[in-house]
Amino acid sequence: MLAELDALKSTGWRGRVFIVDDNFIGNKKNVRRFMPQLIEWSRRNGFPFSFITEASVNLAEDDALLEQMKVAGFFHVFLGIETPVEESLKEAQKGQNTRRDLLESVRKIQSYGMEVMAGFILGFDNDPDDIFDLQMRFISESGIPLAMVGLLTALPDTQLWRRLDKEGRLLHDSTGNNTDCTLNFVPKMDSTRLVEGYKNVLRNIYSPREYYCRALDCLSRSHSDRAESRQASVRETARSVFDIVLTLGVLDRYRREFWNYTYQLLRHHANDFAHGLTLAAMGYHFRQVTNKYCGKSQLSH
Repeated sequence: MLAELDALKSTGWRGRVFIVDDNFIGNKKNVRRFMPQLIEWSRRNGFPFSFITEASVNLAEDDALLEQMKVAGFFHVFLGIETPVEESLKEAQKGQNTRRDLLESVRKIQSYGMEVMAGFILGFDNDPDDIFDLQMRFISESGIPLAMVGLLTALPDTQLWRRLDKEGRLLHDSTGNNTDCTLNFVPKMDSTRLVEGYKNVLRNIYSPREYYCRALDCLSRSHSDRAESRQASVRETARSVFDIVLTLGVLDRYRREFWNYTYQLLRHHANDFAHGLTLAAMGYHFRQVTNKYCGKSQLSH
């Protein structure tokens, strides 16, 4: 790992590095051996990178590891939250998510200066009638700007695929895109209602006002005073500030919301201003995806 980081640094790259692992803490013994060396490497090299990774929600239970990740320069963690509904989590065999308060787990990780990104799924057999409201409420209360919501998809040779095949509910192969509003199986909920509810969730969470509110909430919870580690993020974003301001502050129809957000950034999160602009750009991207699949004219303010 350190040899790879040395090689990457030698290319001149400075900024975000994604440590790609489906679960960074899946082998805690090795992670605990690795983290002190990563901290020493980062300090010795002037914190050239900010790190992103994926982990299970039980990361929130390990304060010592969270502290090490904070010191090493981890600023983003992707969690597979999936749903706030316990019965649906059991259906998905996400037992680790049922043994803890999910909101408190997110807030615990955020308190160590790490921004939480998360995946959510709609379409489980056990989803209640109010699942759309439950998902939107959880995403709002958790302060997760980058909430990647998709429709349940049955992939070949998975347990889900085999069960649905046995029940005669498979329709066709997956497109490989769980955001294109298509279903490759017959859901328990009326399929039209499921797809329309999914679209409504996306319209809500990526409407400018709602998204900017979550972004500000996220910055308040995951603020870090580690200026040396923020340098990589600032350098990376500074190159794109002009493009972001031009697109969102001049050309975008929601520019009023952008300038209000920018004012709040400068007033309350000046030290995180560059990252705040990055979040705005990411929200714009997700809004374009929502426009593509949900209809631009229907996107609410």
